[in-house]
Amino acid sequence: MGIYDFTVKDAKGEDVNLSEYKGKVLLIVNTATGCGFTPQYEGLQKLYDTYQSQGFEILDFPCNQFGNQAPGTEEEIVQFCQMKYNTTFRQFAKIEVNGDNEAPLYTYLKSQKGGLLGKNIKWNFAKFLVDREGNVVERYGSTDTPEKIEKAIKKLI
Repeated sequence: MGIYDFTVKDAKGEDVNLSEYKGKVLLIVNTATGCGFTPQYEGLQKLYDTYQSQGFEILDFPCNQFGNQAPGTEEEIVQFCQMKYNTTFRQFAKIEVNGDNEAPLYTYLKSQKGGLLGKNIKWNFAKFLVDREGNVVERYGSTDTPEKIEKAIKKLI
């Protein structure tokens, strides 16, 4: 099983097979709209604007699991991000990233890169960097800003 074998729901509830992203560099992020790290949306959008034309995609998975900091509907979350941060990258349906109801995609991501951060996702804005072949190459914590991981993205582009 690899990253391209997963199907997830987008913010409109439509199925998206991740094989759509074959050959692209991916940054997969669990996000929240009411978190101290929410301003990272600005940096994420800047990365997207800079590298999207070179095969870079951000997959945004809102998660309300940490302090109920993503309480809105998918539509409300998309509107908030577009209005406040001018986001244009794809947003997906809300998911859980830990526990009994965790999304299978996150079970897989964590199995690939547990590392020093431990198996479970600790908070909002954890990030997984995936290369063009679908390999999970790095895991970043909430405090790792988009600007801090730009160099790693550039190496994969």
